[in-house]
Amino acid sequence: MEQVTIYGRTSCGFCLRAKGLCEAKGLPYKWVDMMSEGLSKADISDRIGRPVHTVPQILVGDRYIGGCDEFFAFVRHQEAETAR
Repeated sequence: MEQVTIYGRTSCGFCLRAKGLCEAKGLPYKWVDMMSEGLSKADISDRIGRPVHTVPQILVGDRYIGGCDEFFAFVRHQEAETAR
C-alpha cells in the first residue's frame, strides 16, 4: 500500500485509532500533528482540496480516503482484494 498520510490531533481518539491501525498492519504512514504543526482545518482543506469539518483526514498516496471509519473500511477492502 502507498504511504498513508494522517492529518490529526493527539487529543483525538479517532486519529489515534487510525494511527494505531497503520502500526498494527505495518502500513507506511506519515502522522501530521495539526497542533504541533500549527495547522487549522482550513489549512488541511487547502491541502486536500475539500472542506474539512472533522479529524482525522486521511490520504493513501494522493487519494483522499476520508476519516477514521472510511479508512478502516478502505483497509478491509484492500485486504479482501489481496486475499483473492
